[in-house]
Amino acid sequence: MQLWCKLAAWSLAIAVGAMTLGNPAHAQTKIRIGKAQAQNFAFLVTDVGLAAGIFKKHGIDLEIANFGGDARLVQAMSADAIDIALGGGPTIAFEAKGAPMLAIAALADQPRTIMLVVAKDGPVKTEDDLKGRTVSVSTTGSLTYWLAQELSRSHGWGSDGIKITPLGTTTAQAAALKTRQVDGVVTETSTVLRLVEEGAGRILVRFGDRVPEFHVHVVFARKAFIDSHPEPLRGFVKAMLESVQYMRDHRDQTIDIAMRVAEVSKSVATANYDELMPIFNPTGRFNAKALDVLARSFVEMGSLAEKPDMSKLYTEAFLPNN
Repeated sequence: MQLWCKLAAWSLAIAVGAMTLGNPAHAQTKIRIGKAQAQNFAFLVTDVGLAAGIFKKHGIDLEIANFGGDARLVQAMSADAIDIALGGGPTIAFEAKGAPMLAIAALADQPRTIMLVVAKDGPVKTEDDLKGRTVSVSTTGSLTYWLAQELSRSHGWGSDGIKITPLGTTTAQAAALKTRQVDGVVTETSTVLRLVEEGAGRILVRFGDRVPEFHVHVVFARKAFIDSHPEPLRGFVKAMLESVQYMRDHRDQTIDIAMRVAEVSKSVATANYDELMPIFNPTGRFNAKALDVLARSFVEMGSLAEKPDMSKLYTEAFLPNN
């Protein structure tokens, strides 16, 4: 009788183990994700979701890599080095030029994650002083590049009234401002607020006030990955949106993670949280007016000769309830 009980227990354990191994909820799919900038608060959603176990809950083994701007992000996507990318809205233009990717969700809307900072004691005191001055951005064709051009156009100076210099990473741009190689830097808020805290910079322009209808940050997926991993991709998008909600519900935890990932003080991380949480898109859905502004930006940057058919450059098929 004891032998029979032992055999029955072993059989039950084996069956339970087999069920566990065969359950898709426990299977982890590795997804390689790239961020256009390491310190950007909007991209913190991946780090928060990872720390909170949200991606793991949805069967995603997330691997995060950072890049110095959208162009390099697209290069990594094209080289099959990443599966998903978090970049600026204007990065959609690369799709129209043949990049093997597709926009799958709107992460954040108004461009409040981007500011123009100038040297605190430098020659630029007002926006009018920017004419003919040199301002750095991440890469040509990036969101920061277009916003610098848009600022120049808003003053009637044309697209080249401000000299725009691509310098890559936020670290390189901050160093260029401190050494007076540039007069201003168009970059994400963590770097801007840190320069202000250090006494090296002063905020001159908040771009969220300039462009109300926009998708400042977008989630992209490699087309081959879309074809081969549709269900894990749905799991990723769902986890990402849950991570955004987690950030809203867990202010202190999010600020702590922002301090670590962006390597900023608590005051900078707190200011970032309070300023930027409202711009996160709660559903991931795209807005027609915002897409039209993006299409216009492609032409104004010289990325495309004419506005593309935006309906071919994004999908909402992987959003929840689709």
